[in-house]
Amino acid sequence: MSTTSLPASESAARLREALTAAAFTADGLLERLGAPAYAALARSETVPALRATRGDSPLDTLVRLFLLQCPVPAAAAAAALPLEECAADGWVVHEGDLVRATVDVRPYGGPEGQDWFIVSDLGCAVGGAGGIGSHEEGVVLGVGGASTTLAGITVRKPVTSALDLGTGSGIQALHAASHAGRVTATDVNPRALEFTRLTLALSGAAPADLREGSLFDPVGAETFDLIVSNPPFVISPGARLTYRDGGMGGDDLCRTLVQQAGEHLAEGGYAQFLANWQHVEGEEWQDRVRSWVPAGCDAWIVQREVQDVTQYAELWLRDSGDHRTDPDLYAERYEAWLDEFEARSTRAVGFGWITLRKSAAAAVNPSIVAEEWPHAVEQPLGSAVEAHFARQDYLREHDDAALLSAHFTLAEEVVQEQVGLPGAEDPEHVVLRQHRGMRRATKVDAVGAGFAGVCDGSLPAGRILDAIAQLMAEDPVLLRDRTPQAIRLLVEEGFLEPVR
Repeated sequence: MSTTSLPASESAARLREALTAAAFTADGLLERLGAPAYAALARSETVPALRATRGDSPLDTLVRLFLLQCPVPAAAAAAALPLEECAADGWVVHEGDLVRATVDVRPYGGPEGQDWFIVSDLGCAVGGAGGIGSHEEGVVLGVGGASTTLAGITVRKPVTSALDLGTGSGIQALHAASHAGRVTATDVNPRALEFTRLTLALSGAAPADLREGSLFDPVGAETFDLIVSNPPFVISPGARLTYRDGGMGGDDLCRTLVQQAGEHLAEGGYAQFLANWQHVEGEEWQDRVRSWVPAGCDAWIVQREVQDVTQYAELWLRDSGDHRTDPDLYAERYEAWLDEFEARSTRAVGFGWITLRKSAAAAVNPSIVAEEWPHAVEQPLGSAVEAHFARQDYLREHDDAALLSAHFTLAEEVVQEQVGLPGAEDPEHVVLRQHRGMRRATKVDAVGAGFAGVCDGSLPAGRILDAIAQLMAEDPVLLRDRTPQAIRLLVEEGFLEPVR
């Protein structure tokens, strides 16, 4: 699987014109296939899409050629794209009267409606590695759930420089190119760098500075305003597959990546990663991951999912197609995973997001939040991530007395729910619930509910509490003493917004 077998990018502009002219785009694909067939592709099921593209339109031809990897008649291909130019550059090859694609091309919608295209190894746009029937170490995957998750949580403010570490097929580099003046993309796999080049060219994005190497080795002592990485985070008994296995023991690769990121972040810069971490006997997972955070950085660590060691092993054995191999080989590999976990006293594996932010304040008093949030969220979350750190700055700068003098407003789309027996005079408890961002919910008492309900920015918090104390016949001094902690929590979780 050498890089010399990959297409040249000279014809990318003309191929892009043909793809967009035929509506071979994310929106066009959904409209042509219909929602059920489109969703089936993510499950590696191609029959519905094949049925939906039985016609002879250019879009039908392109879907079958580049997305479903079916040979198509040369005459149909010539009607859909600049065939001979694409053949000369290696995007397609002739096989008698048929033409087949040499790479996987998947339409991908940008956050502002851009028509982008992700180029990867054959089969990797549909169902991931488990669907390609290949165990080649150097395989480069296309769009997957992990890559779209990372793209969604990334802070998208304009920056001078961005680094996509472990670029794969270039999805994060493509996103970064839309708001970064300069993009550097690295990977240990030279094929991945070539695919990133093709993805950027076919999507009409500016080229990136492509560098081969592991972790931060290719960038030396350079610093960046944004670092993103969907690394090979799988905790496995070896490094059989480059796209997922980091080649270090346990969760050492993720730990090393996070620990080294601090020295490569510019002041105010963000580093955002997907990661796996071990749940080890006798150790809290929060303590384990907090210990990775480098000096001078605030951190927000969110655990999204936990799997026991058997679930985890089975997930990644299926991902690589091992469940379709010889049963004895499958059992041998399954045993190897369990041996690895037993040797490391690992009872489960967590998956989640880690965001670092470099700041002078963090060097003195870092904010490190590690939480479990397996519930639904509203993507994209980049603005919510940025707001989280802004709230941490605010709370770090304001003691309890300052909070009582501050003005707050209730965040948008926060609703109050009262829970109790039907007909009861008073609810058992009151819940504030967000319908945006992290979609959090938190229980509050009568004071907290009343306080949040009247926060419109017009009165300082202390004056509101005095009024509540009078209505509830409470001592206003005691109420002022005990309430700042609750206000602090409501601000930290985004229910209340400070009026600055």
